[in-house]
Amino acid sequence: MQSMHSIAVMTPLEWERGDLLVSTDPQRLNVEAIHAFLSRSYWAAGIPREIVERSIHHSLCFGVFEGAEQVAFARVVSDRATFAYVADVFVLPSHRGMGLGIWLMEVVRAHPELQNMRRWVLATRDAHDLYRKTGFTDVDPGRFMQVLDSDVYKR
Repeated sequence: MQSMHSIAVMTPLEWERGDLLVSTDPQRLNVEAIHAFLSRSYWAAGIPREIVERSIHHSLCFGVFEGAEQVAFARVVSDRATFAYVADVFVLPSHRGMGLGIWLMEVVRAHPELQNMRRWVLATRDAHDLYRKTGFTDVDPGRFMQVLDSDVYKR
């Protein structure tokens, strides 16, 4: 009898739009570029490369590519049954203003392993309008709680 707890290896998926490609293939990800962006971001400033690598390894990641160049990224932490947390979403400045962030989030929300989730969550300081276009709404502040250590990468 097969265990319900076995981990399935997912086949990478791809979506195309013109010259752009979204892929969930972890082998395609440019970890150096992802780390470079995240380590200068407001939400992960100073994050060590090893932490980025570990976060990628334990997440469902979406890289956006123009040819061989990675131009955007998002990752999802999920049980693939009830809950999905979207993190580390970015589009390089050279590719902003083209609707790429919306398309990336539409692809993330359409992934077959992430359907019928009871709850999707994310945190943003300045991209509320983008996420609202893909179904996110503001959270009830009286219900959600957190433990936040904003200085963890500075120690």
